[in-house]
Amino acid sequence: MKHLPAHTIQVAGLQKHYVVHEKEPGLAGSLRAFFHRKTKLVQAVAGVTFTIDPGEMVGFLGPNGAGKTTTLKMLAGLLHPSGGSVDVAGFTPKERRAAFLKLITLVMGQKQQLLWDLPALDSFRVNQAIYEIPDDEYQATMREFNTILELEGILKKQVRKLSLGERMKCELAAALLHRPKVLFLDEPTIGLDVNMQVRIREFVAEYNRRFQASVILTSHYMADVTALCKRIIVIDKGQIVFDGDLGELTERAGARKVISVELARLVTLERLASYGQVQSVEGLRARLEVPRQTTSSTAARLLAELPIADVTIEDPPIEEVIGQMFGGHRPATADMVRAQEPQEVGS
Repeated sequence: MKHLPAHTIQVAGLQKHYVVHEKEPGLAGSLRAFFHRKTKLVQAVAGVTFTIDPGEMVGFLGPNGAGKTTTLKMLAGLLHPSGGSVDVAGFTPKERRAAFLKLITLVMGQKQQLLWDLPALDSFRVNQAIYEIPDDEYQATMREFNTILELEGILKKQVRKLSLGERMKCELAAALLHRPKVLFLDEPTIGLDVNMQVRIREFVAEYNRRFQASVILTSHYMADVTALCKRIIVIDKGQIVFDGDLGELTERAGARKVISVELARLVTLERLASYGQVQSVEGLRARLEVPRQTTSSTAARLLAELPIADVTIEDPPIEEVIGQMFGGHRPATADMVRAQEPQEVGS
């Protein structure tokens, strides 16, 4: 078996573009397109460069259509790059060599590999044969996964009779039976309830600890990323716009702090807004956004001038920080309050 290089993943100038056919609406448009097809070039990934070390877990973030899944598919060898180079564990992914496939796995939360009408255990046995896993290793891995994921009692049920959470646990187990050293996880917790999201995160963290696997994780649930990854890569419009520490991103893009207060009695929104931008109000609780450099003085004024029962200061949620990087504004929330309206907090 090949020895892993210094960097498990090395990507340089990676590109992927598609030729898309355009057609005007209606019958006339269809006829014109039949004789004179119009095309345009769509750049899905435009010169992406990064490296990932053995055992490193990296969050790969970006808005829909940014190029995340396309990049993962090129790293897994499912798509051929239009340009640039990719090296994963010493292999060129697009060659899809058997030794390479035994080193990696790709888990997509919206796709499934388990056979729908068979018990998950049958799919596990198929994977054992495909990856040529010795029986003693297979049994040992199954014991570990049973302990971590609590699979006992669900492996002999038909997959179609499993809940979404049970099915996702089995999908992960099936994908990791061959103990891959490189994990590409694309939205592995999508659609799961909070408790199951926590369980899946704990499993990924434990797998990384036991096998020192390199992990690239995409997720719209920021709790996944903040719980598992110290480093994040942010991609937008096919290009990397940030690559670094999670805290560094907050420091770099979040020039503001959030002060959450719990009031002892009612205060008008107009008065509260004089201290900062009111983000939300829920009962006697309110959230204010203030410039980072004035955080201490604003908190001191709030404590001195308002009936404050409790106060906390924190960085803005990371999804808001990333939203600012992409769109230059904080995403609207359902409980956003217009500070200028003469209402009362807690009314």
